[in-house]
Amino acid sequence: MSESIFSPGPQPDTVRAADGRIVAVPKGWVLLPPGDAALTRRVKAAGEHWIVQEKKGRRVFSRGLWAPAATIEQIQGDLAAERATPAFARKKEADARRRERQQDDYVGEFHGAVVAFLAFHRRYAELADRLARAVTAHATPVGSGTVARTQRIPVERRAEAAVIAWMRHQTTGYDNMAIPRVKGKRREVRRLLAQRSKELLQRYRRGEAIENDCPLARALESRDKETASS
Repeated sequence: MSESIFSPGPQPDTVRAADGRIVAVPKGWVLLPPGDAALTRRVKAAGEHWIVQEKKGRRVFSRGLWAPAATIEQIQGDLAAERATPAFARKKEADARRRERQQDDYVGEFHGAVVAFLAFHRRYAELADRLARAVTAHATPVGSGTVARTQRIPVERRAEAAVIAWMRHQTTGYDNMAIPRVKGKRREVRRLLAQRSKELLQRYRRGEAIENDCPLARALESRDKETASS
């Protein structure tokens, strides 16, 4: 069964079709908001429904699902009864443990990928580990929305991107820059800062003497102090 996908309409009970037409929602239908994946899946499988999505920039956000109110109410009741059983509680606990193990495994894998990307000279091994732990702690939490959580690129590229992003925010003035609102300007600034970060990383890889006021060392010292005081 093909799915009908719309964007939000100008009125609460309307949607906008792909060709721009404004379509009224059928009587007796209600909007099921996103958030309960199991409920949404069952409502989709139960019969006719309309998916509502909104595109902002390059990202597409779910705005819910229009479907007959009676269908949604019945499925909500069935789910509530299932979720009240001891068997469901046991399954939920087992699923939580499995996800926790998977997260722990990924954190370890990602940390290793960051260390491999850094490849610092042995004289800076301790600093490399501190940086890898800082980047990993920032990038890997579930729901963080960082590049480390994407599955579209290999973990090695995720690690590289996460390091450069961390350095952009922690070792440069990027967050406080007044960047002109000109198409491509922010991307240009980010590319320039990324190049500077890569040049600094190369110095650590070669084992060169680094100045005392190195922005990377300062950022890690600041983070370590914050961690110790928290």
